[in-house]
Amino acid sequence: MAPRQFAHVVIVGAGAAGLMLGRELARAGKKVTVLEARDRCGGRIYPLPAGQFGYPAEGGAEFVHGAAPVTRALLREAQLSLSPAEGSRWNVRGGGFSPSEALAHEDRLRAALLGLKADLPVAEFLERHFADPQFSELRQTIKRMVEGYDAADTRKASTFALRDEWMGRGLGRQGRIAEGYGALIGFLESECRRQGAAIRLGAAVTAIDERSGGIAARCRDGAVLEGDAAILTVPLPVLSDIELPATARAQAAAGADIGFGNVVKILLRFATRWWADCAGGELADLSFLFSGATVPTWWTQYPAKYPVLTGWFAGPRAATVARLSEGELVDMGLASLAEIFALPLDRVTKDLVASRAINWGNDPFACGAYSYATPKTRQAQAALRKPGSGAVFFSGEALYAGRDIGTVEAALASGRDTAQAILTRRRS
Repeated sequence: MAPRQFAHVVIVGAGAAGLMLGRELARAGKKVTVLEARDRCGGRIYPLPAGQFGYPAEGGAEFVHGAAPVTRALLREAQLSLSPAEGSRWNVRGGGFSPSEALAHEDRLRAALLGLKADLPVAEFLERHFADPQFSELRQTIKRMVEGYDAADTRKASTFALRDEWMGRGLGRQGRIAEGYGALIGFLESECRRQGAAIRLGAAVTAIDERSGGIAARCRDGAVLEGDAAILTVPLPVLSDIELPATARAQAAAGADIGFGNVVKILLRFATRWWADCAGGELADLSFLFSGATVPTWWTQYPAKYPVLTGWFAGPRAATVARLSEGELVDMGLASLAEIFALPLDRVTKDLVASRAINWGNDPFACGAYSYATPKTRQAQAALRKPGSGAVFFSGEALYAGRDIGTVEAALASGRDTAQAILTRRRS
């Protein structure tokens, strides 16, 4: 039987993957309608007002990781610029500041990772190879890295994925879009519209039905949109909020084997870069700061000298603050800075100019921050990407087959690849 042809494609979600899909399908001549539950495009890319922080600050995704070929190609198209994240990294331990150093027992860790034949959760790997008390610091460091960097649970996270990162084949050097990720989303949105795609905001999809050889997307406000196929690009946890046909529902269930972590991001703008005078002035070029405080990780905008510190509270611990208000989260961040820099709280708060705290787990259209790999992720991705015989498909950063799962690059690449798969069906 020849593959079904799709003249009108309905895309659910106007994040990076959805807009990339929309652009590629529309310029190939498909009729495209993008349904977005929010009142804006971008999803977990969330630009904050430049007037609030003095630059295009990011409430969500901020960095461009590693080579990111799809992202960089889009930046060239959009005539946007990429600025490298520079500066020094510091640890705070016992009230003292020290430059980030090589990890203790690194050679032994490297050998254990290289010798691993089958994937397993990171916590199990550490228990097998580094259970002795002498490795306690190593275990804590790896746990902080997995929870902080990947927003992951060590009891679920893939050790193979950790190995890829640790051995230098992972996310690599980081940069930022000078104009902000919002400018890239704006470019994709305008490209979609220029190519004839329709984008409907405030359209929260609650169900996808199969009807007479096509689909019908039902929205919360009662609107129904019919098409030939639907592609869901929403975050994994949101899939459970959408009723799906039986085959698609079975596919979506595979998403449980892909990790999905949460992040609380706290942005604090001060009147001055007061931290640059700490530690004898050695923090003047501070980029990242790692500590044991409640909010353990902080970064600056260096080499840009905006007086803004961004706090990062990620992984399973983020669930413990689900009931805190934004103001309480900001207070938690300020208290952490006071602890880190051994300063009175009023000294830290007196020059505060603006603040935001975004708990992505409390966002009903995200239910968390981004995906991470588990030992079962590759099989789950294959199940979700399988074309099947229906008219419901899946795309997004969680389905990316490369090593940079959880990134904007992954979302853009997945959207591009899904579009290509749809467009080449006629040649199957």
